[in-house]
Amino acid sequence: MSSEKRYTKNHEWIDISGKAGKVGITDYAQKQLGDVVYVELPEIGRTLKQGDPFGSIESVKAVSDLYCPASGEVIDINRELVDHPERINTDGHETWIIVLAIKNANELSTLLDLEDYNKLIA
Repeated sequence: MSSEKRYTKNHEWIDISGKAGKVGITDYAQKQLGDVVYVELPEIGRTLKQGDPFGSIESVKAVSDLYCPASGEVIDINRELVDHPERINTDGHETWIIVLAIKNANELSTLLDLEDYNKLIA
């Protein structure tokens, strides 16, 4: 099964596989935050609209909201991050926070591809 990663201007990514997508923050974002000490996770079953905050991430420098890259329902959360939030600092592009059942695939076309995201952070 192929996957496709897309990015928001707020530095979240969604790795799309079929009708679901794993959501996390970019490596750029985790470097800007510094050492992550806490991740607030949403409830499984929560319905979100594109752009809605779904949680927050706290570092030694700041607290930032996490924004949903597409509308959908939270079908899984990365419980490892409760006890080990620092895993986000290990690899921002691989450590997922939530899994979303995507409700409107058309919204994905409003997200950035890797080339456009790299231009944004350049």
